[in-house]
Amino acid sequence: MSEFLEPFERMLEDVATPAAVRAIEHGGRIDAMWGAFAESGFLDALVPEDRGGAGLPLAEVHPLWMALGRHAVPLPVGETMIARALLTGLPEGPIALAVAAGAAVVVPCGRVAAHVLVEAEGALHLVEASGVSTGVPASLAARFDVGAPGTPVASAPEGGLRGIAAILRAALIAGAAGRLTEMTATYANERVQFGKPIGRQQALQQQMAVMAEEMVAARIASQLGCAGGFPPSLAAAATAKSVASKAAARVAATAHAMHGAIGISEEHDLQLFTRRLHEWRLADGSETYWNRLLGAARLDDAGRSVDFVREAL
Repeated sequence: MSEFLEPFERMLEDVATPAAVRAIEHGGRIDAMWGAFAESGFLDALVPEDRGGAGLPLAEVHPLWMALGRHAVPLPVGETMIARALLTGLPEGPIALAVAAGAAVVVPCGRVAAHVLVEAEGALHLVEASGVSTGVPASLAARFDVGAPGTPVASAPEGGLRGIAAILRAALIAGAAGRLTEMTATYANERVQFGKPIGRQQALQQQMAVMAEEMVAARIASQLGCAGGFPPSLAAAATAKSVASKAAARVAATAHAMHGAIGISEEHDLQLFTRRLHEWRLADGSETYWNRLLGAARLDDAGRSVDFVREAL
């Protein structure tokens, strides 16, 4: 696994610095950062070998997706990996993902995507990115009207595009949650109040322990979602996204509670990650959406719960 993760991490440390992330969020050009990903070959990680890709299983791509979250990468890199795995002959440039659930949908990284791969009525459509800002400051998400996406380019994958997007969001959440936990622990050991680091206060230690538990839960759930084939099963996608989305809210809240007012300031890096946690939590269905699907699948199974978990997950 480190064979792919280590060079990927080195690239991210070079191109996805907090300053570079902020620049893109405020309207800067994406050419340099996107060019690094395009030249690296990682965008074809999921593409089968007979089509010229690396042919990696989801389990080996999962750490790469977590690294994207850990560095708050402001581009749809994981989405483009998925699109390239599903379709051939795609145009160059970043591709976002969307499931047409109504007249308008909010698409993460829609502002910096060249195209959007849309699932509608059981088919995939590739449309030019022409969304409008959601109005959230510094957010790269865009609102798209995908009511009539045009001629299909392929059939939707088994289980739909939303399930694949869900495991990507879960991995991104797990990566960002890990980064936030590290940042918060470091700050708690450095911030001195009443003559000692605040991390020595029992009440704050308890909050940190719960934060770490949620971070690990998100990581394990996202690993589980990527442990099977491509595309993932409904149960795997639902488990990964529901657990990760729940963890996202708790981790973000604890990080801000520990940092205090400095954490919400623009110059502090904390908000780069907490904003994304909330965005990814809602993207492609929150924990409530996926819990309902997972519950319905369990009720449709006549066996015991332990057998359902073993077989479905």
